[in-house]
Amino acid sequence: MKAMILAAGEGRRMRPLTDVTPKPLLEVAGKPLIEHHITRLSAAGFSEIVVNVSHLGQQLVEFLGDGSQWQVAISISSEQAPLETAGGIIQALPRLGDTPFLLVNGDVFTDYPFAQLREMVPAERGAHIVLVPNPGHHPLGDFALQDDRVGHRPSTQPAAGDSVVATYSGIGVYAPRLFANCASGRLSLKPLLDEAIVRASLSGELYQGVWEDVGTPERLTTLNHRFPSDSTNQ
Repeated sequence: MKAMILAAGEGRRMRPLTDVTPKPLLEVAGKPLIEHHITRLSAAGFSEIVVNVSHLGQQLVEFLGDGSQWQVAISISSEQAPLETAGGIIQALPRLGDTPFLLVNGDVFTDYPFAQLREMVPAERGAHIVLVPNPGHHPLGDFALQDDRVGHRPSTQPAAGDSVVATYSGIGVYAPRLFANCASGRLSLKPLLDEAIVRASLSGELYQGVWEDVGTPERLTTLNHRFPSDSTNQ
């Protein structure tokens, strides 16, 4: 299974840091965010990784090289302007092939065990996504989860029965056919996931380990206090 790291965003909420540095190269525990992903993916047995780049993309290209320093092969999908999540995936599909692939956002910090997704086979036109407990900055969550089925988040009422409402972590396994009827260009991922819910082809799991969305300079500072550069957690 190949993996794709989404690294093309502008990181507007991270300014002024991202005026000069692409967000995936901001450091946590002494290493760039994207390097944490690559080392964990390599250790989990992923040997081919696609990375999309746009904003300050040349810095990422130069940092990543061909991936050999991490014992992986890195392929770059360059976007003239950021294409959003689904748009970036669609452009990269020729590099990803026609079998399911792992997707991870380049601006999250996590100890999720990627190896347990290597054999995951999502529905033909669907995906399997990893959800996390709602963080303080996103208390309403994104989806409802009951057992391994993902549903729409309730608009006003609490989740029914054994369902929990949780937040999309930016990690999942995607079937290429999920994007089969999509035109190239800017496109968000959320509408495609909503359509997959309607087809009952979106599964999920709840992960309660280390996960942080590094969305603001304040969160980055807090995270570096939690995981100093001599941390053994990553």
